[in-house]
Amino acid sequence: MNDHAGLTYVYAVAPDTRALRDSLAGVRGISGAPVFLLGENEESPYAAADPGSPDAVAFVAGRVSRQEFDEPTLKRRFEDLEWLEGVARAHHEVVQTVAGHDTVLPLRMATVYQNDDRARQALAAQRSAFVERLSLLRGRSELGVKLYVSPAPPSTGGEAPADSADAAPLSPGKAYLKSRRAQHSERETRYQRAERVAERVEDVAARFTRHRVRHPAQRGELAGGPEENVLNDAYLVPADQTDAFRAALTGAVEDTEGVRIEVTGPWAPYSFAMPPPPPSAPAPQPSGEAGRAP
Repeated sequence: MNDHAGLTYVYAVAPDTRALRDSLAGVRGISGAPVFLLGENEESPYAAADPGSPDAVAFVAGRVSRQEFDEPTLKRRFEDLEWLEGVARAHHEVVQTVAGHDTVLPLRMATVYQNDDRARQALAAQRSAFVERLSLLRGRSELGVKLYVSPAPPSTGGEAPADSADAAPLSPGKAYLKSRRAQHSERETRYQRAERVAERVEDVAARFTRHRVRHPAQRGELAGGPEENVLNDAYLVPADQTDAFRAALTGAVEDTEGVRIEVTGPWAPYSFAMPPPPPSAPAPQPSGEAGRAP
C-alpha cells in the first residue's frame, strides 16, 4: 500500500455480494471519495470478489486524507462541530445507502486503519462476530421510541372556591404557595401516567420483538421544546412489521393527557452495532464516535 494513498476509513460491515458491490458504483462518502467493499482476500479493493460462502462479509470502506484523519488531528477535529457534523452526515448517508440494498452493520464514526491490510486483519479477526450480528439484523430495522411529558399548566390555586364567597382572600404569599403545590401535584400526576404508559409501551413492543436498547433520556436542546423526554428506547423490528409496530405503540398512548409518544425510523441499526473489539483484534487507528443518527 502506498503510504500516500490515504487511510482506510470503514463505515460498516455488510455481506460481500456482487449485487452490493455493483450498487456502490458511483457512491461517494467523506470528502467525495468513492465507497467500495473491502473483503478479506483480494488484491484490489475494487475487484468483485467471489463470496464463496453465505458467511462472506466485507467492510464498507473508503479513503480519507492522512492530514485530516491521523490521530493528533482527529483529537482537535472532534472539537470542530462544523467539521464533525459534515463527517457524521457523510458517514450516515453511506450507511443508509447500503441499508437500502442489503443488511448493514454500522460501525463507529471515524474508524480508520493505516491501510487496507490492517483493515483486512481486523475483518478476519472479528468475522465470526460480524456474521453472527448480521444474521440478527437481517430482515430487521431499528425504530426509535420516545415518551415526552408536557409541563403542568399554570395553576389557579390562589382563587377562592365558588362556594366560599365569604372566605377571606389569601395573601399573595399564601396564594403563590398554594398555586405551586397544585402545579407540583399535577406534575407528579403526569409522571405517574408516563410510568404506566412506559410499561404499556414495553408490553406492546414485546409482541413484535425482544431486542431493545435503552438510551439515556435526552436533555436540553436535544429534547426539543418545553416537553421532557422520559423514555428513549430503540427496538429491532422485523422490516415487514414496522408500520404495525408504529400503529400499535401510538395507539397505546392515545388520549393519555400530558404524555406524548414519538416513533421514528426505520433507521439503519446503529443501536445494535458491535461492542468494542477484543484486545487481541487489530484496533482502529484511531476511532471515535459522534453519537446516534437522527
